[in-house]
Amino acid sequence: MKKQMERLAAQKWFIWITKYWFLFPVTGFLLLSAGIFFGYGERSYIGVHDNMDLFLAQFQMLKNTGTFWKHGVDVPFLGGVSRDNLPSELSLYSLLYMIFPTYTAYVTGILCKIVMGMFSFRLLAAELFPERYMRYRPAIYMTGFAYGIIWFFPAFGFAFASIPLCVYVLIKIYRQSGIGWYAALFCYPLVSYFSYHGLFILGYLVIAVVWLSVRDRKPVWRLMAALVVLALGYVVCEYRLFGQILFGDEVTIRSSMVNASLSIPEIVREIGTVWREGIFHADDIHGRVVLPVCVVYFVVNNGRYLYRKQGKKILQDPFNFLMLFILFNSVVYGLYDFEPLRSLVERLIPPLEGWQFNRTIFFNPFLWYGALLLVLIRLYDAGVWQMWAANIIVCIAVLAVILTPNRYNDLYHTCYNRAYEHFHGTEVDELSYEQFYAQALFEEIKKDIGYQGEWSAAYGFHPAVLEYNGIATLDGYLGFYSQQYKEDFRKIIAPALARVEESRIYYDDWGARAYLYSGTDLSIVSATKTAYATDYDIYIDTQAFGALGGKYIFSRLELTNAQETGLRLIESYAAQDGSITVYVYEAV
Repeated sequence: MKKQMERLAAQKWFIWITKYWFLFPVTGFLLLSAGIFFGYGERSYIGVHDNMDLFLAQFQMLKNTGTFWKHGVDVPFLGGVSRDNLPSELSLYSLLYMIFPTYTAYVTGILCKIVMGMFSFRLLAAELFPERYMRYRPAIYMTGFAYGIIWFFPAFGFAFASIPLCVYVLIKIYRQSGIGWYAALFCYPLVSYFSYHGLFILGYLVIAVVWLSVRDRKPVWRLMAALVVLALGYVVCEYRLFGQILFGDEVTIRSSMVNASLSIPEIVREIGTVWREGIFHADDIHGRVVLPVCVVYFVVNNGRYLYRKQGKKILQDPFNFLMLFILFNSVVYGLYDFEPLRSLVERLIPPLEGWQFNRTIFFNPFLWYGALLLVLIRLYDAGVWQMWAANIIVCIAVLAVILTPNRYNDLYHTCYNRAYEHFHGTEVDELSYEQFYAQALFEEIKKDIGYQGEWSAAYGFHPAVLEYNGIATLDGYLGFYSQQYKEDFRKIIAPALARVEESRIYYDDWGARAYLYSGTDLSIVSATKTAYATDYDIYIDTQAFGALGGKYIFSRLELTNAQETGLRLIESYAAQDGSITVYVYEAV
């Protein structure tokens, strides 16, 4: 009897494991991530490009200046930029930075993004497959988990992760009425971002309204109302952005940006590249596992339709629709670099001059992983062995995301660098979060020089470091500021731009990075302990620097021509751990 009871208990445990095995990798990963990021704290290694050199510094500036909610004020970088040019306070991601210290907010955002992506996928899949949801649940959760852990552009991780949630709410509205669903849709922009996703969601929704009205042979009033509600939600949540776009009369750097103009063969190659690899702001690692699985399934599935003379099903299969949608977004991305088409859009809709309509590519990660889920559930329906094959496939897809060291895979880089330091007994050259911003060092510098808010600039490192530490900068990084200021700042760096043609083109044709450029190297700005430069001279117009109110230059390099340029060395300061040394110069 006892053995029988033990056998029954073992069977129940096995059944439970079979049903809920997906909880172990999901929970384990979340606990591991939280343990590593909070355990190492600011000694973690965080992606710099378009992250620590941009948004994290901006959020810290808003915190330092108390301007999250203020209006009619400037924030102290790029000579003074309107608060309206920075992220809206009516955003759940921004809210994290209002509540928590910046590093804590950043890590919390990563963990919330994972959970948001997973449960958004779960809600959508349960709505689409209600009768078979319990059977498909492991595949659904694991696919959602894979989607949630993709190392998206961090500041807009919520916007990427929540796309399935938006689709779920719209399906609910289409299928049933209820003021609650409209309220949910109105609030959706709290986790979205208009420029990256919102405008395209509204465009896709217009197409859906037209298609469903034709298919159903009657207007789909609920979705028409949803279109208005969602648009209003974006206007309310991003009122600062809409105010700038619709009512601002300032000419911005968007008017002078020069986009690529590719030939037809180059465009075709670019379409193939983004279809296969995506782009770095939305690097979903689909090329490792998801794409091969989907391509093989596409060939086999449609070959079977043709073999059985069921060609009509090719047009009806939702999997094929997803593949077509992915291709469409990739084609749009390529056509953005076709100058006649881009110019036509800008002439037809002047307020959208400089707007990147090729951001349709940002929806492809959701479509790729949605297509993978369709493959998995069809394998589930095919039999027990196919079901476990599906489980293996999705686990490999998860591992591919976790173990691919792309630009924003902070977990991988932190683990790798800390393991390297442990086993080799020496630190890597890369700067950790703590070393990059060097708060203790800059507090010492500000106290020593008696810093009182004077305008400054960085040389050899990102101005974001100064901004993060409460130092007002004439330089900075922003994709939307005054064209006049770009021209004024150019006078400071004109000597360097005259010496390096690539830097001149980079600044004149884009200009979002208003930095002090080298007169020799393409870039001396780094996030490493070693300051790389072939020339320690600085090439700037000090009079133009002073004309904009500039007083201090904080440099990673000890300048060899400081006196000739009109700069006086105040002192050099080294971080306690020796990670960086900063030379402080004053314009005289």
